[in-house]
Amino acid sequence: MIDQATLITYIAIVLGFVFIPGPATLLTVARATTSGTRVGIATGAGITVGDIIHTFLAVVGISAIIATSAVLFSIVKYLGAAYLVYLGIRAILEKAPNDLGGGRTLITAPQAFRQAVLAEVLNPKTALFFLAFLPQFVRPENGSVVMQLTILGILFALIGFFSTIIFTVSAGSLGNFLRRNPVVLKWQGKAVGGLYCALGIRLAFQER
Repeated sequence: MIDQATLITYIAIVLGFVFIPGPATLLTVARATTSGTRVGIATGAGITVGDIIHTFLAVVGISAIIATSAVLFSIVKYLGAAYLVYLGIRAILEKAPNDLGGGRTLITAPQAFRQAVLAEVLNPKTALFFLAFLPQFVRPENGSVVMQLTILGILFALIGFFSTIIFTVSAGSLGNFLRRNPVVLKWQGKAVGGLYCALGIRLAFQER
């Protein structure tokens, strides 16, 4: 079972991720703004299902690595930390999006759900993120690695869905605020990027 300190740290970091507007949040807000709250929630639900699928794939892949070699698992953790730093630098340097859905066509909730699931599952960046992120909080001495990975992945997906509902309900006012304050969109990438970099560096050195 995951120890309390690790779990609290993990939840705090995930909350930081999901409540800083990122690509998934902006997509949800755009859908809700143009097609309504129900479509926004359906989009968030689709992203959540996609994240749970990525959790399963990460559990299978990482478990296979652990079964092969503990040294390989350590290598995966350090490569994952390096990848998080890379993602952070990319997010800091990336240009902020300007379009929050102004040119999008109306879609139904089932269509939005299917599109979100497919987009999330087929996103290689999401797959790499889960492979890099989840192992950082696994402690083999705490018991079943499979169970720890599963709990961490599902927690990530559920916290993300919770934030999606909040953003969706306030989509109209949030969308208007972001359009009137492009500086917020500009700095959200830097905030997310800084969080990625700090996490990657911390995790790379915490056991040394």
